[in-house]
Amino acid sequence: MPNFAHVFVHYLYEILPALAIGFFISGLVHEMIPEDKVLKYLGTGGIAPVFYSTLIGTLLPVCCWGSLPIAVSFYKKGARLGPVLAFLVATPATSISALLVAYSVLGIKFAVYIFFAVIIMGITIGLIGNRIKYVPRGIPEKIACPHCEADSSHKHTHEKKFKDRIVSALKYAYIELPKEIGVELIIGILLAAGVATFFPIGKLIKAYLGGWIGYAFSIVFGVLMYICSTATVPLVDSLMRQGLNSGAGMTLLLIGPVTSYGTLLVLRKEYGMKVLTIFLSSLILISLLLGFGFQLIAS
Repeated sequence: MPNFAHVFVHYLYEILPALAIGFFISGLVHEMIPEDKVLKYLGTGGIAPVFYSTLIGTLLPVCCWGSLPIAVSFYKKGARLGPVLAFLVATPATSISALLVAYSVLGIKFAVYIFFAVIIMGITIGLIGNRIKYVPRGIPEKIACPHCEADSSHKHTHEKKFKDRIVSALKYAYIELPKEIGVELIIGILLAAGVATFFPIGKLIKAYLGGWIGYAFSIVFGVLMYICSTATVPLVDSLMRQGLNSGAGMTLLLIGPVTSYGTLLVLRKEYGMKVLTIFLSSLILISLLLGFGFQLIAS
């Protein structure tokens, strides 16, 4: 138990700053971005909203924990399921720092492939998400002004002052949103700490890492463990030096940063078990295919 407490505190130190940034950005999204803009760019079908969401995700420097509150805010503003899922994949899967570390540690081939693989993965899962029929758990926010509902060209004569908007954004970010998804996030951190403490990773690495079994190891390890995109790179380098093939290493680089317990629990709460099952199954299949593809290129 002392080791579990140590690992749990370590995760808190690593995750809380990202969560703080993610909650803050979600507050800005909630208060500063008009609902009609979200509906225009992320609320329609087709590939364009999914592409926009994927592109935004690859540019934001936040992990899967930080991307969760932002994704929930987009959802409450009216974004469709596809762009939300694409955002939840692309945001944690890579970052500028992760690509630079990948280039430095694993080489240019790994770095370039990761970048395009994340875009492919985000767009593909986003398009799958657009085709899922589900019953939303929450209700997107409605326009508060009755005049706006009657006439879209209506102009407000009393807009919030900037100070009031900041206060409202902070209230949403650090009071309202944590009330909605905070329990799932805490449970997710506890589960991650438990797996890190009691899962016999070292023995598995020595006994079963080589050959095609490495892909199964990458999927199981990637789903069970919380690993940020930057930290995954030296881990994969270490595993490859012990016998993990390059394709399985790529699979772990792609799936590891995306599947935190917090992401899975929040998805289940907001969208239901059907959406969670399709999301996770699609993510596993696509990351495996991209890993196979990289092994063919690298060999």
